[in-house]
Amino acid sequence: MTRRDILIGGSAILASSLTGCSDKKEFKEVSINRAKKVTLKLATSWPAHFPILGGAADFFSQRVNEVSGGSLEVKIYPKNTLVPALEVFDAVSAGAIDIFHSGPYYWKGKNSALSLIGGIPFGFTANEMNAWMMFEGGLELWGEIYKKYNLYPMLGGNVDSQMGGWFRKEINSLSDLNGLKMRIPGLAGEVVSRLGVNPVLLPAGDIFLSLERGVIDATEWVGPALDIKMGFYKVAKHYYSGWHEPGSIIEFSMNLKKFKSLSNEHKAIISSVSNEANSRMIYESQSKNAYALLELAKLGIKPKPFPNDVIEGAKKALYEVIEIEAGKNEDFKRVWESMENFLTISKEWTNMGLKSFLDMRG
Repeated sequence: MTRRDILIGGSAILASSLTGCSDKKEFKEVSINRAKKVTLKLATSWPAHFPILGGAADFFSQRVNEVSGGSLEVKIYPKNTLVPALEVFDAVSAGAIDIFHSGPYYWKGKNSALSLIGGIPFGFTANEMNAWMMFEGGLELWGEIYKKYNLYPMLGGNVDSQMGGWFRKEINSLSDLNGLKMRIPGLAGEVVSRLGVNPVLLPAGDIFLSLERGVIDATEWVGPALDIKMGFYKVAKHYYSGWHEPGSIIEFSMNLKKFKSLSNEHKAIISSVSNEANSRMIYESQSKNAYALLELAKLGIKPKPFPNDVIEGAKKALYEVIEIEAGKNEDFKRVWESMENFLTISKEWTNMGLKSFLDMRG
């Protein structure tokens, strides 16, 4: 076989094996063009080289360059270098930037269905979310919604189970939430607002100072590894286990027109590497969270569960929010029906398999 035959054959295999892209029809044929180098601008919602989250963007850039043999370059622009952290969606939609790395829950103001795609309180684990995305029509639904904004979504990470947050005062009952200002995005923000919390949307770089200065009373972020890096334990001593984001999606989403302009080989590479970055973030989160939990114990921080009335109140509020949003937004309704159908089936196996094993393992 000639080198050209090998390249074409390898690219065809790569294209046919993709599961982390929203429209697999894009990869029926493969055309190779190494004569012209393509450079893509990627804007993120994270500081430069930010652990885990920013690391996924760094990995994506490096890996795309390696797999493409240097024919495809991704230049990273961390938050606020070209685009403010929470304006990357609009910038890529308009074509000012080619691709962004962020979270769908930030864009619920664009379309409330994106708050579901970002992750459901009391909903999918990371494994269940990926299963829904790849094999239950989730990516296709996401792609249909993003097409309205000239965007092409791809899986770009998942930090698995998130913690419930840091509070300046202890939460002993549901009434203790009343009037609290809390940094919490997405569907969870809508839920806690019904419990008396005032939800606030803040990018990563603004959270610590806001908590330290009392602008907010509490914040959720991610999990032990990233939370300890943010230093929240210095100003808020009460740390709670989570219910609001058990398997939240992070995304690499690209300008749709730009994506379609790429060679089929480059499309396949971008989608495949984004899927690799998605898996990698889950494993990295598991590893680093385990060690970070030990570090928090040394600092005297012991995570605790929310009181039962908070959990029950949040569950009740969740379904109230879902019913209201489904009545207002057809996209929300379609996404929720798809998610609920699979969740009903999936949780039986998750409980029988994983939960039963964890109970036995102790």
